[in-house]
Amino acid sequence: MNAQKGFTLIELMIVIAIIGILAAIAIPAYQDYIARAQASEALTLASGLKTPVSDLYGQNGTCPVNTSAAVDGIPVKTAVTGKYISSVETKANAATGKCDIVATFIDSTGVSAGLKNQTITLTGDFTGGTAKWSCTSTANQKYLPKACTGGTS
Repeated sequence: MNAQKGFTLIELMIVIAIIGILAAIAIPAYQDYIARAQASEALTLASGLKTPVSDLYGQNGTCPVNTSAAVDGIPVKTAVTGKYISSVETKANAATGKCDIVATFIDSTGVSAGLKNQTITLTGDFTGGTAKWSCTSTANQKYLPKACTGGTS
């Protein structure tokens, strides 16, 4: 008797189907992971301006604006950039009377589709002698770091 060697066509097709199912699950999860990593860059750059904004608000009672020029240690908005971030702007929020730090994502290849042209905004509330920062975003919540899911810090 001759022993069978190798795999049958059915066995190979089952293996291919299993690999396809795993890929269908893994690829979207990996893309979401990449988007969250890119969003963390925005939060990191914006968080770097919390202390200078708080200090200047404490000294002057107004929110610093870095739209067109550097302000007392805060660089102009286009100087604070990253691989996925085009600018980080500090400004007064006329509607709330609080200070905003807005990080804007680049609209180019390499940036996750769910983040292109979106923003992450840190809003500082200085009432009561303490700084309370809250985070909001125009991007989908699933892409945001845990530090920016609607809480305050």
